[in-house]
Parts: sequence; C-alpha cells; structure tokens
Amino acid sequence: MTTATKATRLIEMAALEQAAECLKTLAHPHRLRICEMLLQGEFTVGELAEACEIKSHVASEHLRLMKDRGLLDCDRRGRRIYYRIIESGLAALMGCVESRFGTRRPR
Repeated sequence: MTTATKATRLIEMAALEQAAECLKTLAHPHRLRICEMLLQGEFTVGELAEACEIKSHVASEHLRLMKDRGLLDCDRRGRRIYYRIIESGLAALMGCVESRFGTRRPR
C-alpha cells in the first residue's frame, strides 16, 4: 500500500480544481494588494486603483474577476461602490504571503 492510498482525509479532486482556479485568480500582484487593502476595510474602486498605482478601469476588471470567483462582494452607497472580502480564508492566505514575502508597508 502506498502512502497516498493510506491517506484517508484527502480533498476531492473537483474541489482542488476549484481551489486552483481561485488561486490563479489571486496570482497577480494587484489582486494581492487589493486583498491586503480589503482585509483592512471597505474601499472604492478609485481608492484601490490608487493603492495599486493603476487606472480605475483596470482595478474594476481585477475586482470583477475576484467577485466572480466569490472572493468579494460590493455595496452601492450613493454614487460610490464599496468592495469587501466575503471569503474568510483570504486572511489566512494573506498571512502566509506576508510571513513568506515581507511585512506590510505603511499606507
């Protein structure tokens, strides 16, 4: 019996495929920065674009992708849309990124 067949608590492959798709979505520096920001509170597209040093329409596309994957949600308040994280696991994931790749810089 191999080590793999002895393991009794493996995640199903279909679930791992979904996880891989979510991780691919996050595998972009601007999206990781957006996660950093949103873990600290709600922000508008303009605020997130400024923090990423990108144009608002580019930030909007990143946000759309993350929202489509079920990582984010948003609320309209007047003329502004505020984004927030709804995937609780992102905090732990970003903690791993921070511990491996450095500390947060002040905003």
